[in-house]
Amino acid sequence: MESVFKPFPLNFPQIPLKLTRKGSSIWIWDDFRNKSVICTPEEWVRQHVAHWLVNERGISRNRIRLELGFELNGLSKRVDILVFNEHFDPWLLVECKRPEVKLDDSVYQQAVRYNLVWKVPQLMLTNGLESQWLEVTLTE
Repeated sequence: MESVFKPFPLNFPQIPLKLTRKGSSIWIWDDFRNKSVICTPEEWVRQHVAHWLVNERGISRNRIRLELGFELNGLSKRVDILVFNEHFDPWLLVECKRPEVKLDDSVYQQAVRYNLVWKVPQLMLTNGLESQWLEVTLTE
């Protein structure tokens, strides 16, 4: 997969990220997964949100998982960011999109579908420029 990524400003604080070029691709060091990943626009947003959760919201790094895999209706899916509370119960699901993607009903519906599995009380939708934080009423 080739990356045509060029860093761009977001509505999150700037953070020092380690970018490297491998061939024609730009890679970013992910402190949360302890590995380099291709730096796509969505990954750029995901990294900024994860660091914002730690630096601005005071959430411990060990309570944050990026691209956590799960199964939904027999299909493999990945949640962009899942944050656990102090008891390590899922608490916040973050759906990240590239900045060109509007946070419309389709993004909301994707987060709601994912929440059928995770059952978190908080959802965050962001494209790095706009963010929505939603409280969810969970019923049995």
